[in-house]
Amino acid sequence: MIRICSTEEVPKGSVVSAALGDLQVAMVHAEDDQFYAIFDECSHAAIPLSEGEVEGCTLECWLHGSRFDLRTGEPTGLPATESVPVYPVEVHDGAVYVDIGEVK
Repeated sequence: MIRICSTEEVPKGSVVSAALGDLQVAMVHAEDDQFYAIFDECSHAAIPLSEGEVEGCTLECWLHGSRFDLRTGEPTGLPATESVPVYPVEVHDGAVYVDIGEVK
């Protein structure tokens, strides 16, 4: 597990981008008060998802409105039809950790 940030750095309903070597991950604090890590690129238009909006347990790409389920990476709204990788997250002592070696 790799430490990404503190829980305070990602307020509920927000998203931040984190570089893990060559991998860009969008770290999301969803409205269900859970933290999620999703590949930071829309499968439809290669736009950073971290620039999008969080709604419930979905993340919306700002360019064309594709939505992705933060738990599975599956698209829940067109125009995207392909999923994006999601990564396991753990929170310990106020810090958020991601396992980029295991894709869900």
